Amino acid sequence: MTENFDLFSGETPSASATPAPNAVVAKVQALRAQLQQWAHEYYVQDAPTVPDGEYDRVFQQLQGLEGAYPQLITPDSPTQRVIGAVLDGLTPVRHVVPMLSIRTETDTEATGAEAFDARIRRELELDDSAPAVEYVCEPKFDGLAMSLRYEQGRLVHAVTRGDGEVGEEVTHNIRTIRQIPLTLPTGVGGVPPVLEVRGEVYMRRADLEKLNARQEAAGAKLFANPRNAAAGAVRQLDSNIAAQRPLSFFAYGMGDVTPVAEGGPQFGTHYALLQQLKAWGFPVAPQVQIAHGAAELVAFHARMGAERATLPYEIDGVVYKVNSLALQRQLGFVTREPRWAVAHKYPAEEMPTVMEGIDVQVGRTGKLTPVARLAPVAVGGVVVTNATLHNLFETRKKGVRVGDTVIVRRAGDVIPEVVGRVPGTRAAYVPNFRMPAACPICGSAVVREKGEANHRCTGGLFCAAQRKEALLHFAARRAMDIEGLGDKLVDQLVDGNVVRTLPDLYKLGLTSLVALDRMAEKSAQNVLDALEKSKSTTLPRFLFGLGIRNVGEATAKDLARHFGLLDAIMDASVEQLLEVRDVGPIVADSIHTFFAQPHNREVVEQLRACGVHWEEGAPAEKPAQILAGMTVVLTGTLPTLTRDAAKDMLEAAGAKVAGSVSKKTSYVVAGADAGSKLAKAEELGVKVLDEAGMLALLQGGNVDGGA
Repeated sequence: MTENFDLFSGETPSASATPAPNAVVAKVQALRAQLQQWAHEYYVQDAPTVPDGEYDRVFQQLQGLEGAYPQLITPDSPTQRVIGAVLDGLTPVRHVVPMLSIRTETDTEATGAEAFDARIRRELELDDSAPAVEYVCEPKFDGLAMSLRYEQGRLVHAVTRGDGEVGEEVTHNIRTIRQIPLTLPTGVGGVPPVLEVRGEVYMRRADLEKLNARQEAAGAKLFANPRNAAAGAVRQLDSNIAAQRPLSFFAYGMGDVTPVAEGGPQFGTHYALLQQLKAWGFPVAPQVQIAHGAAELVAFHARMGAERATLPYEIDGVVYKVNSLALQRQLGFVTREPRWAVAHKYPAEEMPTVMEGIDVQVGRTGKLTPVARLAPVAVGGVVVTNATLHNLFETRKKGVRVGDTVIVRRAGDVIPEVVGRVPGTRAAYVPNFRMPAACPICGSAVVREKGEANHRCTGGLFCAAQRKEALLHFAARRAMDIEGLGDKLVDQLVDGNVVRTLPDLYKLGLTSLVALDRMAEKSAQNVLDALEKSKSTTLPRFLFGLGIRNVGEATAKDLARHFGLLDAIMDASVEQLLEVRDVGPIVADSIHTFFAQPHNREVVEQLRACGVHWEEGAPAEKPAQILAGMTVVLTGTLPTLTRDAAKDMLEAAGAKVAGSVSKKTSYVVAGADAGSKLAKAEELGVKVLDEAGMLALLQGGNVDGGA
């Protein structure tokens, strides 16, 4: 009988399970389909067709059948939205297709939209007579980016953006969001075998108000804004807690999808892609529309700005995307951002309050930052009590002094800052703010480097504030990735004088850790295990972890590739450092200055002595400059190489990659959908190569041209 095989999970139930009659299996399938349809009408279409009581009655009927026949329970059943298991931690998951960020247009006026359209037309080499570019306009939600992976129509993973390369698995919490389908139709007209849907998890304003009302009644902490509430819910380890915080979802794109050649979907435009997501049951923002040219982008930005306060959810801007997917491929990416999209923000909200004092914070690199201490004020849904004044010169420029009524803004809707003072609110003379001559943390001298606006403490790793930040930076996931070494533990280690410098971390013992407040033996052992694990690292991670000023992850990778050995980097002159890709005078000077300090070299040697190690090798070989003196133009979409990859290869071989074709052009490399550049090359008699011809050219072969 077919009852002995689980039709939903494909697993054979245990021998003790009571076989489910065919009629029960069919009934369970029918009830699930009905409940899923009603949930879609209620949560996605906002158009319920049955009263809540009827939904509850059918839901309870399904629960009863599953209780009688547990082998029929599957993860995608409507009864399993909240599983109730509490996880030990969130698992890191690498994105198959990176979740890249979109560039933010800081010009919040109409000119911001006009500038984006002008850039796109320039990149596409469109003259004034060419038709307007077609875009898709969307609201920019103030939520949490999410990737939903479906395999054979079933939700198998929900992963946060994380750092773009690796996110955290939060499937147990995302299953509680009623708008997100657990299963999707497959077969003809259905979803492909692999479908990764990307979108935004957010909380509606009304849902936040209800949540805060419950929090207040329970004497619990209130949430300042919908984004914080949503992000906190998504990252809960207990899905029951997440289920108590009503979340919503809007889809805005796709990631990894079965290729067209293997039966995957094919779209010509981003708008068509969104409509297909909607047809498959995903909620798509109702404000999404097509716009032609800058004027219609400006109109959309203005309209959404006017409606912003009345929307049921918070937005902090709008997003413009080139609609044609072929043009998106042609435009490609710059660094880690698509050229074909931009987030156009709205002016940050501003509110007046009294500046009660100015404190000085000392950062990881020793930078001293004046921070305004404010009478509490709500700005953009967040209660602000402190706001940055950036540096001494900005403070003087804004003319603010203690006791003034000042204007506070959430810069970019995130970081609070003081904009200026309200004229006429100063009753008497108040002296100007001055930077202290000594560090408020360690007492070391404070200096300002020539040509710099910032003051810095000279205490280095001897300054407790810098020690704490240096340790946290060193332990960060993108650096040495020492799990468990967080703010509270670092505070105890530094304040208790247990750890004074980085190598001291690897000298910690179980006894010293257990002696700390709220540190059980198991937790202490976990920290020691994480420290031991971190000893095996990579050169880029180690370099980044040292906290060298102006050296980020990308620069650390470039340094490792260029020199191969840490000792070579430590001994490099400024001139040698300037030979590294994207390293300019400021960065080169920072690196050289850092390794010129004996105590920094001592830290490195002690870390090595503690067992911290990585693979090293010879510097990456520099290809011969066989194309030196040549000018090459790229156009169209190449079959296997991205535009950026092809450009990097050509430039590494000494060629100059230009944006337009002229008589001085040596070659034009043309791919699919090549446009006016190809026509110009043919008109001028410039040699045209396809991708294979370009690769042959790079290998020193003879090419005759012809795409």
